[in-house]
Amino acid sequence: MGNTIAIGGKKKLAKIIKIDGESFKVESPITAMDVLKDYPTTCVLLESESVKKFGIRALKLQPEEELKPKKIYFLVDLPKFPEEKQQQQPRITRVRSAVHTSSAKDRLERLMLRQRSASELGSGYGSVRVKMRVPKAQIEKLMEESRDEGDVAERIVDLCLQNNSTSTSSSSNNNNMAHFIY
Repeated sequence: MGNTIAIGGKKKLAKIIKIDGESFKVESPITAMDVLKDYPTTCVLLESESVKKFGIRALKLQPEEELKPKKIYFLVDLPKFPEEKQQQQPRITRVRSAVHTSSAKDRLERLMLRQRSASELGSGYGSVRVKMRVPKAQIEKLMEESRDEGDVAERIVDLCLQNNSTSTSSSSNNNNMAHFIY
């Protein structure tokens, strides 16, 4: 009847589950390479949280990554796909850095940068989105003078090009302005 003090506490173990359901525990710190050295080269370790989140697209642990204590890992034997003997076109692959622990802000920045660079690298043909402000009276006048929709569009583009240098000046009557997005 007394208090007890545990010295050393519990061992920090990581649980590894094989595809056949067999499981074993390893003491951490240990790297993925140390666990995989007894298995064929086609075997990989997957973290259970990434499998739950990404499914078959879960990233395998790199050999130098340490297994975290109290986490569950899957030991999976990935099949090798037969290589094609002749490739007509070179394969385009996406390069990713080894560090995948980035914040949401970093991912958003990369996404914005990708979108911006894609728009800057545009091929110069196809549809273009233009936003311009034209008074309603001027639009009505253009529509009365034009034969069809194509003619109206041409006249609006001409008007836009004529007023290109004065596009930054604002008029005092904003209520009579029509907004267009192409």
